[in-house]
Amino acid sequence: MAKVDRRILKSQEAMKKAVIELMTEKNFDEITIQDIADRANINRGTIYLHYQDKFDLLDKLIETHINELREMGEWACKLDWYSGLLPFFEYFEKNYLFFSTMLASKGAPSFRTRLLDYITEGFKGEIDRESGKNADLSEEVLLQYAGTAYVGVIEWWIKNGMPHPPQVMAKQVGVMLERSL
Repeated sequence: MAKVDRRILKSQEAMKKAVIELMTEKNFDEITIQDIADRANINRGTIYLHYQDKFDLLDKLIETHINELREMGEWACKLDWYSGLLPFFEYFEKNYLFFSTMLASKGAPSFRTRLLDYITEGFKGEIDRESGKNADLSEEVLLQYAGTAYVGVIEWWIKNGMPHPPQVMAKQVGVMLERSL
């Protein structure tokens, strides 16, 4: 696999950071490519070397985070609820600026939907059918319920400045998801 030039990675990170910072200040629709270039301290043309436009940049940024969550989910689903959720809450904490901006932004309404889709897909294999507690429940309704609740708790936690540490959130949300699924 070819090694990516550090300058390219540095420019891409600067552009991603710039768009998130700008989204904390104004609506995404009001942000221009020149705004992003100025904030990232790069030439406008550099943005177009990597992305088609600001929408492509935002989409790639969101996709990067969803993919990182997906990779964590591949091994986390084999753990108990607490151990499986803790890395996610630590990830949300580490990437606070991104998640707080995406969940609060009117300019990125598709983010919440993409996050919910990822989570409900991940919960499909977690439904307890053996004990009988979910025997009379529709899988679609149960997945929507659990997924929406989980995303809602993440949203609340981030919007309120993470009032509890990731360990507390993982424990409490894990208990509730185990009861539901």
